[in-house]
Amino acid sequence: MGFSTSTSFYCSRYCNLGLAWKSSSLFVQLGFIPNGSIKPTKISPCKFPRACLSSPSSDPLLVKAARGDPVNRPPAWMMRQAGRYMAAYRKLAEKHPSFRERSETTDLIVEISLQPWEAFHPDGVIIFSDILTPLPAFGVPFDIEEVRGPVIHSPLHHEEDLKALHPIDLDKLQFVGESLKILRREVGEQAAVLGFVGAPWTIATYIVEGGTTRTYTKIKSMCHTAPHVLRALLSHLTVAIAEYIVFQVQSGAHCVQIFDSWGGQLPPHMWDSWSKPYIDKIVSTVRTKCPQTPLVLYINGNGGILERMKLTGVDVIGLDWTVDMEDGRKRLGNDIGIQGNVDPAVLFSPLSAVADEIKRYVMVVKSAGPRHHILNLGHGVLVGTPEEAVAHFFNVARSLKIDEKTVEHENNAPKTVVGR
Repeated sequence: MGFSTSTSFYCSRYCNLGLAWKSSSLFVQLGFIPNGSIKPTKISPCKFPRACLSSPSSDPLLVKAARGDPVNRPPAWMMRQAGRYMAAYRKLAEKHPSFRERSETTDLIVEISLQPWEAFHPDGVIIFSDILTPLPAFGVPFDIEEVRGPVIHSPLHHEEDLKALHPIDLDKLQFVGESLKILRREVGEQAAVLGFVGAPWTIATYIVEGGTTRTYTKIKSMCHTAPHVLRALLSHLTVAIAEYIVFQVQSGAHCVQIFDSWGGQLPPHMWDSWSKPYIDKIVSTVRTKCPQTPLVLYINGNGGILERMKLTGVDVIGLDWTVDMEDGRKRLGNDIGIQGNVDPAVLFSPLSAVADEIKRYVMVVKSAGPRHHILNLGHGVLVGTPEEAVAHFFNVARSLKIDEKTVEHENNAPKTVVGR
């Protein structure tokens, strides 16, 4: 397991990143930069046109909204909508206590992913997985411990550690591909099947820190003490994640969300240097291969970098609940989608408060135009959330109706009514 596998393919892909990592002597030593010029790898089109170039007329509501097409109401789904708050999930987890078993076994992935679909009928069905799932496929084994959570026993700190990495082996992720295919068949076009990945910076925090952290001191220090090593790692992750996204789309995902969960831990100028360029490259690569697939970018604590996030070229920006929705729309403009941003804690409130919060969201849609809005939480569903509240959230969301006339005249104030 080293860099020797598919070296010419791997090198040509990295040389197209344009992220200034080639100054590291490591890549010469490992044979990444051969003598003579390096010819770019030609990017092939998506293998399954239906997944990458779907018909707009048959697209699910969420896909239409993500693209900015006319819709009669904002579509709704929830991050972490499958999980421990559901009794059905807890019952299954008792029989299968290993999270990795649950998230890496096709039958279990499908069953868990469909639990909220069968219970609440959201407009998006996201695959039950984890942002760390693809790590072993490119040379980073990990465990999930009961108390510590994800643990990487050999964190990457030095140039020598990069030798353990190799190009992503998608054959090791067939359980993801098969699950997406089954989910696509199960929900048809009634809902969007959603895939997701972690952004390079966020994945790198786990690989460098050795697991979860509250301070990010090791990786932030690495930006200054070993920048060439960190850039090499981020470049490797960029190629792997881009291929993983395309793989998910080819397998049936209508839409893919990129979680830069810990990008908000960086000062804006450092996010510009250490996260944004790699997301830019991922978006560019996916756009070339699957141009019609909407991409969503979510960063926890993104209030200070909304405008920067828009420059990545994604279709939708996910807002957390600390950002005022109306202010977010003003800052981002009407030419990009917004997703969010109900406070997850609201779901612990009386059902009337849940409905009021959704109605408040709709008033923002009313003032900004009915397109390009996806109703979601500002973060994932919290453990202990009452299932009744989740059901009410989706029931109220489905009751929303947008005046069709406003779809044709977005510059005029649309009339939005909330019905039952």
